[in-house]
Amino acid sequence: MSDAAYEAMSKAKRQAESGNAQGAVDTLEAYLRTDPHNTKPRLLLADIIIHKLDDMKYGMMQLDVILDLEPDNVDALKAAVTVLSKHKKYNKETDEKFQRILELEPSAEMYNQYARFLRHQITDFNRAREYYEKAIAMDPKNYDYHLNYTVLLLNDVKDYEKAKSELEYLMSVKPGDMNLRKNYDKLMREKFDRDGNLKRKGIMGKLKR
Repeated sequence: MSDAAYEAMSKAKRQAESGNAQGAVDTLEAYLRTDPHNTKPRLLLADIIIHKLDDMKYGMMQLDVILDLEPDNVDALKAAVTVLSKHKKYNKETDEKFQRILELEPSAEMYNQYARFLRHQITDFNRAREYYEKAIAMDPKNYDYHLNYTVLLLNDVKDYEKAKSELEYLMSVKPGDMNLRKNYDKLMREKFDRDGNLKRKGIMGKLKR
């Protein structure tokens, strides 16, 4: 990065932190007129526009410029999915960008974020399960990943045996969490018999009782 780019970014950060977001935008735009292909100050510009000025359209325009210049810019892709994933009308584009990120730079946290997107926005519970499992495989001790996975298993996938196992793991990590204990007791009461076996449903279940 050139000294001029560094100085412009440093000044813009100070302006944004002091509450002068528009001044920060003006500083970065002035610099980019002299160096339009420099993606680092443009990424900062996009961040300030989106999060400080609350202008999604103009901020996304800046991210699109970066991705036109550098299609595999992971930071720009991550910034884009953070914004787009909140809006269902962009689901297809968001899904494609998430998949590109995971091709370029797979990580447990991105698997977790993608799983959350699949569950909440796409409502594709089987794919959400797949990516929660990838996140846990990469970071098996992450409590939040296990918790997110457990909620999916209980409420959406309805895999009660796996949910039981996950709740038992969560309780081993936080033995004093009464909410976990309450959910575990409810699961055992409603879905399992006295021997700890999953209750059978339907005609065959009735015949065996």
